[in-house]
Amino acid sequence: MKPHPLFVREARGAHVWDLDGDRYVDYVMAWGPILLGHSDPRVVEAVREVATRMQVVGTSHELEYLAAEGVLAAVPHGERLLWSNTGTEAVQVALRLARAATGRRRVLKFARSYHGWHDSVYAGLDESDSGKPALPASKGQSPSALDDLLVATFNDVAMAGRLLGEAVERDIAAVLIDPILSNGGVEAPAPDFLPTLRSLCDRHGVVLIFDEVIAGFRIARGGAAEKYGVPPDLSVFGKAMAGGFTQSAVVGRADLVDQVTSGVVHAGTFNSNPIALAAVAATMTALAEPGLYEALEATSAAFERAVGGVLAEEPGGGALHRVGSLLQYVPSGGGTGLHGTGGLWELILAGMLREGFLFMPSGKVFLSAAHSASDVRATAEALSTVLGRLRATRT
Repeated sequence: MKPHPLFVREARGAHVWDLDGDRYVDYVMAWGPILLGHSDPRVVEAVREVATRMQVVGTSHELEYLAAEGVLAAVPHGERLLWSNTGTEAVQVALRLARAATGRRRVLKFARSYHGWHDSVYAGLDESDSGKPALPASKGQSPSALDDLLVATFNDVAMAGRLLGEAVERDIAAVLIDPILSNGGVEAPAPDFLPTLRSLCDRHGVVLIFDEVIAGFRIARGGAAEKYGVPPDLSVFGKAMAGGFTQSAVVGRADLVDQVTSGVVHAGTFNSNPIALAAVAATMTALAEPGLYEALEATSAAFERAVGGVLAEEPGGGALHRVGSLLQYVPSGGGTGLHGTGGLWELILAGMLREGFLFMPSGKVFLSAAHSASDVRATAEALSTVLGRLRATRT
């Protein structure tokens, strides 16, 4: 990562230590999974206990069910659950379930949304193509893998209505959406957008899939369905669900998920790794504790006020977008990138690293339950110092 790779030897709470022993306040948080804080003792102890008894076993085990019950208890629309490893894999499983249920083949996604690196969905990250077939976004990607992908514009109700109104003719099986445009500037859905998608999918027999790998369990214990009151048919979860371990899941309607017992293939040696599921079970228990999300919201709002206030005082300093504990730096004039946000942010990134604060090149900011009010105050003070130095170099 820019400005140069940081090699970490220890991570605890809201902090990481590099190989030289220098401490940093961490706002990368493993690109989102660390919601409780690094090395949370509840998660670590649960994993340690299981690791002494078994690793991966290739049979059923109790944690498959205990962890699933914890997830389903949190998610309003959760009737069934399938375990998988990464978000990329789980998205592919969800799409397979949708195609099997509808007998259709195409998927409608939204520009600037990232749903994993797989050939069939990695496209359309910049601009909508108004329903035309998508184009590859990576070297080595098979163009034919995108024949079944259509791309619309996030929050464009009229475009969604036009495309889904022709769902049968266009052979649309599923709508795949990050309900918050997490990798496209942290843009929240317009009040009528998700309800309209839900209504259109019901009317035209399309499966509505929420990709909540980033936002799920971070913006609310019950994810986007709880926060926005719109239940999808399926949700894909990952990252924050497992407290720092590799695990994902497809959660939703029983009739869709149960297709794995009648011809839909869902395979994977490590899909229900006991160690990862011990982490899931412990994380779900921790997230159910009273007051956790209220405290996380308070810390995140304080960060937005303090750090956003420093940016607002700087001419051309940009701004922060926030939904819960997920934030995004947006440069003056707009424009954020999945892998990097240029301009002033590159200079802030390097300056803050020297001050002991670790951020992402994309400008995304992840808060955790381990971040404190003093962390936030120190961050704002350091940013003011960095911006002052930058001003001095320009005069």
